[in-house]
Amino acid sequence: MTLEQRRLLGVALVPLLSALLSVSIVNVVLPSVQSTIGATNSALQWVLAGYTLAFGVLLVPAGRAGDVYGRGRLFIAGLVLFGAGSLVAGLAPNTLVLNLARVGMGLGSGLLNPQTVGLIQQFFTGKQRGVAFGLFGATVGVSVAIGPVLGGVLIALLGPEWGWRSSFLVNVPIVVFAIILAFLWFPQGAWRALKSGVPDIDPVGTIIFTLAILFVMLPFLQHESGLAYLLLPVGLMMFAAWALWERHYTKRGRQPMVDLALFRTPSFANGTLLITLQFTGVTSVWVIVAVFLQQGHDFTAFEAGMIGLPAAVLSIFTSRWSGTRVFTYGRKLVVMGIVVVLVGLIGTASVALLNRSFDVSVWWMMIPLTFVGGAQGVVISPNQTLSLNDVPVAYAGSAGGVIQAGQRLGTAVGIASITGVFFGFEQAVGWDGTFALSFAIISVIVALAGCVGVYDMVKGRRTR
Repeated sequence: MTLEQRRLLGVALVPLLSALLSVSIVNVVLPSVQSTIGATNSALQWVLAGYTLAFGVLLVPAGRAGDVYGRGRLFIAGLVLFGAGSLVAGLAPNTLVLNLARVGMGLGSGLLNPQTVGLIQQFFTGKQRGVAFGLFGATVGVSVAIGPVLGGVLIALLGPEWGWRSSFLVNVPIVVFAIILAFLWFPQGAWRALKSGVPDIDPVGTIIFTLAILFVMLPFLQHESGLAYLLLPVGLMMFAAWALWERHYTKRGRQPMVDLALFRTPSFANGTLLITLQFTGVTSVWVIVAVFLQQGHDFTAFEAGMIGLPAAVLSIFTSRWSGTRVFTYGRKLVVMGIVVVLVGLIGTASVALLNRSFDVSVWWMMIPLTFVGGAQGVVISPNQTLSLNDVPVAYAGSAGGVIQAGQRLGTAVGIASITGVFFGFEQAVGWDGTFALSFAIISVIVALAGCVGVYDMVKGRRTR
């Protein structure tokens, strides 16, 4: 890997880590937000939902915009929005300002995230691309597991008020340095469109897709309101309308937001489905663990976060390791990772049941959870590499946006559904029983992701 490539990757991945941490860290700091500025439960919901929605709806359109106008430009725009939103959120006097700031942060995150994928696809090839996506996967994996730890540490060190405020303000200097270094270190090609001529961003397709994502995600982020689920069939119909429009737009000789021909590429279609299922299951693990330990076993936020720390650390190494071997083992590597995740999930649920029957310490969960985190590094980065390997560079941003949108959608659906089961059965079967039940559901979802991986692996062999 050249010096230019290392610099580009560093500049791209550090703010990506901050943007993804802004999803996972919030669950830990919300109680402090409520106690210091008097936020209502509904207002608190939107601290998380506003960011997630803005993040999710912009991923694909932003990816396409980066393909058309130059990824460096969209990256900078995303950084500015994310940094400004973080500053306002950290200084917010009330929940209204905080929620508006979180929407701004989400929009910025949605702009910059697909540019990272597009830049890797554009400036890395072969084994180097695998390594780059390995580090990308490590960033994603670490952000999920380390967020609760960091949130707990900040609150323990700075107290309730400045603890939650600092969880946003810490993004500001990172953004400033990233902007400076992007102008200094990004290659010239990062600032230019890949195609000459009049830009075509498919505005109608963009609007339809954005609304479709919004209507599908919103019910799961506001799942306490039963009326919100009325939007779900509307969102699904809009996805169908979007597909029809994109086909029509392509037939007119125009450049669609997403070339639907991409979904005829097995590696891309199967990889997108696989990672959506994987995130539907595994992302909720850390939410369930945090609630179980804090409410069921009186752990502090810091203690609950620490139990996932080895998993986060190991995922750094496994992501990099798998990135260098993805083209040697192919989809088999992803399937192996999913099998290890399943072993870790079963082991974690077993500790909960042993705690109930034999008073085994729940701290033993740290070991099987380490398997889950480490194996995620073998799933995320190789899947990203393999899914985008056959995608034209001109569509790298929008294709990466589709994959990331699948991850966000899976996260929203999984957390809403599985936490619903967790709290719904807690009174009937107790904390340990409902924990094991939730992990059983997660295991089934992850096993389905594994089936998709096996299918893609077998199909790939037949086509060779």
